[in-house]
Amino acid sequence: MRKILFIFLLNILFLHSVFCADYNAVLVADVDTGKILYQENANELNYPASLTKIMTLYLTFDALEHGRLRLDDYLIVSQYAANAQQVKLGLTAGSKITVEDAIKAVAVHSANDVARVLAENLKGGKEGNFADLMTRVANEIGLQHTNFENSSGLPNDDHLSTARDIALLAMAVYKHYPQYWKYFSVKTWNYNGQTYTNTNRLLGNYPGCDGMKTGFTNKSKYSLVATAKRGETHLMAVVLGAKNKDVRATVATDLLNRGFRIMGQNTEQYVSYKKPQSNNPVVQYAQKINNVSVSKKVFGTSGIQFGAFSSYDKALKQQKNVSNITGLTTNIEQIQNGLYRVRANNLSETDALKIKDIAVANGIDCYIFH
Repeated sequence: MRKILFIFLLNILFLHSVFCADYNAVLVADVDTGKILYQENANELNYPASLTKIMTLYLTFDALEHGRLRLDDYLIVSQYAANAQQVKLGLTAGSKITVEDAIKAVAVHSANDVARVLAENLKGGKEGNFADLMTRVANEIGLQHTNFENSSGLPNDDHLSTARDIALLAMAVYKHYPQYWKYFSVKTWNYNGQTYTNTNRLLGNYPGCDGMKTGFTNKSKYSLVATAKRGETHLMAVVLGAKNKDVRATVATDLLNRGFRIMGQNTEQYVSYKKPQSNNPVVQYAQKINNVSVSKKVFGTSGIQFGAFSSYDKALKQQKNVSNITGLTTNIEQIQNGLYRVRANNLSETDALKIKDIAVANGIDCYIFH
């Protein structure tokens, strides 16, 4: 009996090691709370490839939020942007593209030339300046082990991140700029007579999938951030360094399935790449995401956002929490995609900073807007 048990355990360990060889790092977390439900090598450095573009779009959304860009603005394509390596739209130097088309080109097609266009237009005409801003903002919103060298994720030995940091970045997009989350769920996009299809296979195939972004270079291999919502639960899976597209998709699927089981959701086993090794995984917590505004100072009123939530009840709970901790009166605002955000408006810059410090010290995620 002992011999049979030993052989059984040996086989389990062997199969687990073979499976792990198929990727570098994985993580699945609750988008609303940041709670990590399962992870492997989540703090180890990897090349993020085109997952980098999540930060490029984060800063684009920040510019839209603060009025430095509009969706119908035209952006000029430089020769440097036109010379970007594939994958790209093939824009010619001197041509123009709207901000909204640029967002879709990056979110759906992962166009490297368009990522450069956004970088140059957002930060003084030089991608290097934009990369510095990317890294600074990454640090400000809680990414501890990330360094960006470009806007696209094209190969660079110093361009590094971790699964945990990528998860925090994706959560920051959802929490800080939920009105633009819809662009990560676009399945196909038509531009200049050509149709581009999103390479995130879970869109339209995995129940409840609403985003987000794929990545690949020869060094990074295949990576994916995939999100899905069922009932009141919104989960995110991160896969870095998968050996091929099939592994990338099926590992993300298994992670989401596992996450929904842990959260108590009834979920069909759409695709199972590996059975869970434990029914009681250790629960770990991601660092709170606290955004420091990167916009230029705008004189006038300030405000604080205390998160965006998938239901009114969750927003109401946060509103009560904010009131109990800070004594502040907030509003619940319904926005696009059925989300509800908790905001306080008409604050002075000084008061907003003080309230934010109190909230953050008590574990409340928030950021200042103008």
